Amino acid sequence: MTNIIMHGCNGKMGHTISNLVIDHPNCKIVAGIDRNTAKNFDYPVFSSLETCTVKADVIIDFSIASAVNSLLTSAISLNIPIVLCTTGLSEDQIDFIKETSTKLPILFSANMSLGINLLINLVQKAAEVLTPANFNIEIIEKHHNQKVDAPSGTALYIADSINETLNNEYNYKYDRSIDRKKRAQKEIGIHAVRGGTIVGEHQVVFAGQDEVIEINHMAYSKDVFAVGSINAALFLANKTPGLYNMSDIIM
Repeated sequence: MTNIIMHGCNGKMGHTISNLVIDHPNCKIVAGIDRNTAKNFDYPVFSSLETCTVKADVIIDFSIASAVNSLLTSAISLNIPIVLCTTGLSEDQIDFIKETSTKLPILFSANMSLGINLLINLVQKAAEVLTPANFNIEIIEKHHNQKVDAPSGTALYIADSINETLNNEYNYKYDRSIDRKKRAQKEIGIHAVRGGTIVGEHQVVFAGQDEVIEINHMAYSKDVFAVGSINAALFLANKTPGLYNMSDIIM
């Protein structure tokens, strides 16, 4: 049995993960960390990891960027691995994560969905095969009308993963209305749609001469990210120090 501390337990994702773990046969949440110490589940809640008196095998973090540095510092002293799911981190924080991973196992990913990370593996392989045949690459992402950033972090994660496969030779094109000219061969188009209550859709289009290949992922609820983080926690417990990501789970 893997014992988990839920960092950010009273946030939306903290609640989602806590509900899913209740019936999980291989893990349980033994404590929560949150500025709001209300006890909504059958585990104690502490205001910080430093004040937590419960031992655990791994931490799942779905909190806020400003809480990450103190979490990393405390986790080092307690020697607890972290599944780090918080987004919007600065470059300095990412550097701190990399530094901390030399002392602790840390799994850090731009998207916790197993499906998205499998999609990335697939599109990387497709890019290797299709770009020499002059296929063009376009990414279309769709999210709800309350999302403020565009394109999504996941769309950029997909684009970066493809570009890495292509020796980072491709440029990103976000708006085709500015320049009235033909599409460049070595570019990846990235387009954002905002509307309704769409949880998250990502479509990667490879368009060649007289044929098109599309690889799609649709998230119907935030549960997909919670399931991914739980699988990540099970994977990370008892691992050696290092920086891991979701692709390590599905390889």
